[in-house]
Amino acid sequence: MKPVRLIVWAALLAALSWVGAKGTGPLPPLGALLDPAHGVWGAARAAELPRSAHGAIAGLGDDVQVIYDDRGVPHIFAKTVADAYRALGFVVARDRLFQLELQTRAAAGTLSELNPAALRLDKTARALGLAWSAEHKWASLDKRSDAALSLEAYAAGVNAYVAQMPSYEVPVEYRLLGRSPFHWEAKHALYFLSRMQQTLSYMPEELQRLRASVLVGRDAAAALYPLDAPMQEPIQPNGQHAPRFDVARVTPPGAPDTSSGADGRIVAALDAFDPDGQTTRANEALGSNNWAAGPSRTKSHHAMLAGDPHLDLSLPSIWYEAHLVVPGKLDVYGFTFAGMPSIIIGFNRAAAWTYTNTGADVVDFYRETVDDAATPTKYRLDGVWKPVERRIEEYRGPNGQLLATDTLYWTHRGPMRRLENSWLSMKWSAHDTTFGTANFDTFQGSQFVSSVAEYFQVMAPYPTPAQNMLVADTGGNIGIRSTGRYPTRAGRETGMDIHDGSTSANDWNGWWPVENYPQAINPAQGFLVSANQQPVDPKQSKGYLGGNWFSPFRAMQINALLRRDSALTPDAFQRMHTSGASARADLFVPEFLAAANRLAAAGKATGPLTEATKRLGAWNRIYAPESEEAVLFDLAMDELNARTWDEIAGRVEDATRRRPSLPSEQVLYELLQDPTSPWWDDKRTANVVETRDDILTTSLIAAFAAARAQFGEPAGGGWRYSRARPMNVYHLLRLAPFSALNLPTRSGPNTIAPRAGTDGTAGASERLIVELEPHHVKGWTVMPGGESGNPFSSRYMNRLAKWVAGTVDPVPFPETPDALPADKRSATLTLSPRP
Repeated sequence: MKPVRLIVWAALLAALSWVGAKGTGPLPPLGALLDPAHGVWGAARAAELPRSAHGAIAGLGDDVQVIYDDRGVPHIFAKTVADAYRALGFVVARDRLFQLELQTRAAAGTLSELNPAALRLDKTARALGLAWSAEHKWASLDKRSDAALSLEAYAAGVNAYVAQMPSYEVPVEYRLLGRSPFHWEAKHALYFLSRMQQTLSYMPEELQRLRASVLVGRDAAAALYPLDAPMQEPIQPNGQHAPRFDVARVTPPGAPDTSSGADGRIVAALDAFDPDGQTTRANEALGSNNWAAGPSRTKSHHAMLAGDPHLDLSLPSIWYEAHLVVPGKLDVYGFTFAGMPSIIIGFNRAAAWTYTNTGADVVDFYRETVDDAATPTKYRLDGVWKPVERRIEEYRGPNGQLLATDTLYWTHRGPMRRLENSWLSMKWSAHDTTFGTANFDTFQGSQFVSSVAEYFQVMAPYPTPAQNMLVADTGGNIGIRSTGRYPTRAGRETGMDIHDGSTSANDWNGWWPVENYPQAINPAQGFLVSANQQPVDPKQSKGYLGGNWFSPFRAMQINALLRRDSALTPDAFQRMHTSGASARADLFVPEFLAAANRLAAAGKATGPLTEATKRLGAWNRIYAPESEEAVLFDLAMDELNARTWDEIAGRVEDATRRRPSLPSEQVLYELLQDPTSPWWDDKRTANVVETRDDILTTSLIAAFAAARAQFGEPAGGGWRYSRARPMNVYHLLRLAPFSALNLPTRSGPNTIAPRAGTDGTAGASERLIVELEPHHVKGWTVMPGGESGNPFSSRYMNRLAKWVAGTVDPVPFPETPDALPADKRSATLTLSPRP
C-alpha cells in the first residue's frame, strides 16, 4: 500500500479502534482528520527527525548539543547539570508529548476529560489519593532545593518544545481526540511517581486474607497466603547451594470467619479502596529480574550486571533511553521515565545499577470511629475528636460536562472510605510527605556514584516504592539491598489485620534502620539475584517485611544458570534474558506424570489421559516458539488451580463478592505433598470426594480437551506456543493499527522472560547488560518499541524485532560529541538560550 493511503487508513482504523475500545468518545470529523495542515498528514510529515534542527529554552545557560545515534537515542552534551535536564525535557517532549499528558492524567484522575469511559479509572486514582499525595508533597518541597530546581528545569524544557512546536508536529493522538497539548508543570513528575507507587507498592495483602477468611476461615486463609515462602531462594544469600523447601501441612478449609475483623461489611469496605480489583493478583508472571556476577564468575574477570524490569508493555514504551554528559561532572547512560529529570536505570564510567520490585507491606487499614455515620466531620483519636478533611471531587467529560461527583474523606493516616456504617482509613507510605525530596535526590545522586559502597550511601534515604537495588562497579564489586522505608508497628508483628483507629498506639512508630535491610556485598558465591522473591531467609531474620511472596521460580532458574557457569560473558547474559527453561515446569510436570502413571498402574487410565501424558512427558520443559507441549502444560496448570481452589474461586452463591487472588503456586506445590488434604475435594462435584491424583489427572484430561477445542489437532500447527500464546504490545490508547500484536517471543509464565497478562500484554519492558571493565565500561540494551511516540516514525518500533528475537544492541557511549562516529549519527539538535 502506498504511504499516503497507509496513513489515511491507519488514522481511520485508529479512530474506529478508539471508539470500539473506549466507548463513544469525541472525535473530530473526517475532514479534520485529513486536513493537510493539521490532520494525520502532519503526523506523517513529522515522523522523521530532520538531519539538523535548532530550538531555544528559557533559562538555558549555554548551547546544548544533542546527537541522535543510529537507533534514535539522544546523547545530550551540556555545560551544566541543570541544562542537561532542560534539554532532556525538550527531547522527551519532542518524542513523547502525548505520553507525558496521558500518564499525568492517569494519576490526576482526569482521563475522563479525554473519554468518559475512563470514569472508573479516574475514581480509583482519586480514591487512592494519587493526586492528593502529589499535591501535598509538592507543597511541602523547598522550592530552592536541588530536586525542585531540577524539576523546574525539566519542565522548562518540556514547555519550550511545546511553545515552538509547529502544528504538523502535534502528536496524532491529539488530532484523533480533537484536543491540544496541555501545559506541563514541575509537580507533574510527582504525579507520575504516585502512579508508579500504585503499580509497585500498593499491594495490601490484608484484602486477600480477609476475602479468603469469610469463605474458608482465618487459619486456612493464613495458610493460603503465608508470611514466609515455603520455597526459599532468598535475595540475601543464605549459604544454600539449592532452593530449600519448607513444606508444611496446608490448613484445611474451615467455617467462614464472621468476626468483626473479617465480616462481609469490612471486606466490602476494603474493596472500596480497590474498586477495579487492581490488587487482585491473577497470576505471578509479572515481576522483574536482575542479577550480577563478580570477577570470579566471569570470563573477563570484570563484574557484570543484567536487569529487565517487567511491566505492562506499551507503544511507546514506559522507558526512554538517553545519555547525559556534563564534562567533569556527569556522564550517565540508561533509561528514564518520561517526566523524570534523571536516568533511573543505567550506568556511568564507574558503576551500573538496576532494580526489581520488593513488594513489601507498606499499607495498613484502620477501623475509624466517626461522629456521623452518614457525613462525618470528626474522627476519634486517643479520646479527642479530630477534624476530618473533606474533598469534593468533580469528574468532567471532554466538553467540560459534569459526569459525577464524589466526597472523599481523609484522616491523619490517609483516605477514609465508607460502606454502610463502617468507616476505614488507609495508611500508605506513598502518602508520606516527610520524605521530602528523597526520591529525586537519590535517583539523581545515583548518576554520579563511583562504587558499590557510594551507591549504597547515596541510596540509603530512598523511601518508596521499595526496590531491590542491584549495583556493580569497575572495582569488581557487586551489591544488592532491598531499599525503602519499612514501617515498624508497635505492639504487633505484622500488618495483616484491620486495626483499631481510635488509638494512635496502633499507628506506625518509625522505620527500619538501613542496616537491617536485606542486603549483601561480594557474597562468597560470587553472584547476586533478585526476582521478586522473599528478600531474606526467615531462618536468618524474623523482621516483618510482608507476606504472600511471589513464587521464586524465576530466581531458582537464574541462580541455577549462574551456579553452573564460572566463565560468564555478556552473550551468556543475553541468552539468559530470554531463556525459556522453566523451574515451575520442572516441579509440576513430574507431579502430573506420576499421578497419571499411578492411575495407569491401577488399570484406570483412559485414552485421552494416556495421549496427554505421552505429550506432556515428551516436553523438554522449555518454552520456545515452536513448542506444542507448553500449551498443554499452561492449560493443565490453569485447570489445576481452578479445581484445587474451588472453595475460594468458584462459589456461585457469592458471585457478587470479589474473589481473593489464587494462592501462589509455591503453596500449590506445598499442597501436592499432602495427597489426601480436604483441599483436593472439588465441592462442585456432588457425592464424590477427590484426592490429589484425581485432581491432577482430571486437570490434565481437561487441558488436553481444551487445547483441541481452542487450537485444533496438534498436527495442524495451532498448538505452536508462538501462535497460541503470543505477546501483544498495544498503543497507549489500545489502537490496534498503532500496536504490535501476535509477537512470537521466547517467553512463558514464570520463566526468566515472562509472558504475563491474559493476552500477553506484560513482560520485559527493557533489557540491560553492562560489563564493567575499568576505563572501558560496555553496555547493551533493547526495548519493545523505540524512542518515538509517533506511529508513523521509523523510530516508533525500530527496536522491537531485536526485543522479540532476544538480542540486544551495543550502546554507543561517547565522552564527547566528536567521539560518536559519523556513521552512527542520525540527527543533531542544537538548543540555545532563549533571548
